[in-house]
Amino acid sequence: MKKLLCVLLALSLILSMGTALATEMHEITSNVFPFYDGGEEPSAELTLYFMDGANDLPYMEANDLLALLTNVYHNTVDFSMAADGPVVTYTRINKLYGTDVPLTIDFDKDTLTFADYNLFVMRADQSTMLDMTSIITSEGAELLQKVGTGVLDRRGDTFEIDLGAYGIDLIEQDGLHLIPMQTISDILISPTWLDTLFFNGQCVIKADDMSHSPYKELYYSAPTGDRSEALAAFGYAELCLMLDTLYGLKEDHKITSFDQLFKEVGFQELLKGTSAVDADKAVYRLITEYLDDVHSNWYDFSYLTGEIEYSALGTSRARIIDVRKRYRSARDKAYPDGVPGYEEVGNTAYITFDEFSAQLTANPYYETENTMELGDTIGLIMYAHEQITRENSPIENVVIDLSCNGGGDANAAEFLIAWFLGVGSVGMEDAMTGAMCVSSYRADVNRDHVFDQKDTLGDRRLFCLISPVSFSSGNLVPCMFKESGVVTLLGRNSAGGACVIQPISSAWGTSFRISSPRRLSFMKNGSFYDIDRGAAPDFILTNADIYYNREALNAYINSLP
Repeated sequence: MKKLLCVLLALSLILSMGTALATEMHEITSNVFPFYDGGEEPSAELTLYFMDGANDLPYMEANDLLALLTNVYHNTVDFSMAADGPVVTYTRINKLYGTDVPLTIDFDKDTLTFADYNLFVMRADQSTMLDMTSIITSEGAELLQKVGTGVLDRRGDTFEIDLGAYGIDLIEQDGLHLIPMQTISDILISPTWLDTLFFNGQCVIKADDMSHSPYKELYYSAPTGDRSEALAAFGYAELCLMLDTLYGLKEDHKITSFDQLFKEVGFQELLKGTSAVDADKAVYRLITEYLDDVHSNWYDFSYLTGEIEYSALGTSRARIIDVRKRYRSARDKAYPDGVPGYEEVGNTAYITFDEFSAQLTANPYYETENTMELGDTIGLIMYAHEQITRENSPIENVVIDLSCNGGGDANAAEFLIAWFLGVGSVGMEDAMTGAMCVSSYRADVNRDHVFDQKDTLGDRRLFCLISPVSFSSGNLVPCMFKESGVVTLLGRNSAGGACVIQPISSAWGTSFRISSPRRLSFMKNGSFYDIDRGAAPDFILTNADIYYNREALNAYINSLP
């Protein structure tokens, strides 16, 4: 019995020593890095921490995260923090919804628990928790005016992210509470700001697409090389966590988990190894071959890989490129000098653009003359409105040509919907949290700072040309038109694309994007339906050439009841 007690005591001592050692096992170092967030000069400095000599895998301390959130939200949101042993709680004051929203981080359990994820991360300029737009009523520049706080605001459930299930550790040691910077980027920054944090050993950069970032040269100025073993292991775990959490078409692609998918397609060894080149190529192939949903797209390699030649193209993207070529070829034959953005053919006005875009900086629309060459969708709409509503205007029909439109800026899409319908209402569902709501806007199309019927097209007949190329915002607009019953759709079924794009990165710095869990939807009879299957035309146009023979198309439009 005494021997047994001695053994048990010895085991207990060993276990207690092991626990004590586990809490103090890391050699922690830190360094200060410049943080670039849009300007030529750094907007702040970030203190980053590193474990056991792995200087390519940064962590942030809980207090520094509080300062980062304040910085990223441009001091427009009040965040506070309280620590109680291994539990750190951040509270965000959501003024729009009149509530305090906590995020609890448990460093023992390795969990992040949001009482309401959408209310915690939303921007201050959003009119609803799932609002897409960023230009609303502001002094001297009223482009869009929100209508109420949203219809059917249905908040999501409590949302927990179990980092421990992926083998990701939160570190509590020496009075520090350390969180991997990539986890912060993936969960707290990217879904809201559509930007991700890139670390190259020399600085931290906040950007969406590194291949077109003004910081690209700075990012790739760092030395190339392999990943540390710690970064390779963490990078794989974080990639699985991020994709399992944020990829909006996971169920549609019949993916039970990305860890399982990587096993099935033979990517595990590549993604877990120390070669950054092999890991980047695996992500490339994941995007182009196995996700292949058009919204998901490759941007650029990690700084560790550098810029190399490598290409792959999935079937969906290849298909839509081929279809786009067919429609553009037909249009080029009809308009060898280029199709005009605004054109009048008899009693019909045609407005044509291939991408939704907007000049948001300083809202120049109130300072410049309307011109078709303003260079963006909102400016073109304002120009078209002025022409269509001029005195003695012959225009009875207005046609929006989205036949070659692949999507773009949500603000411009909302502006167009509001112009045609008076009030533009767009539904959104967050498949990650279960939240749903409808955001509604009026547009100041005639720039008189008044939102009224003068900003609409009155009793003119409204049409929209669509094709299998009409994707993303180019699909959203006809779907909203279809549901309204006010606009007649002509052409072929639009291409879909319900999920909002999500720029993202790997922990070692690969730049790409995926389809997010936020799904564009419309509400009918109190239910939400996403728009991924596209909009069906009211009248079919069987040949691409018919779209651009405006004289014949005009005669056809005038013959419709």
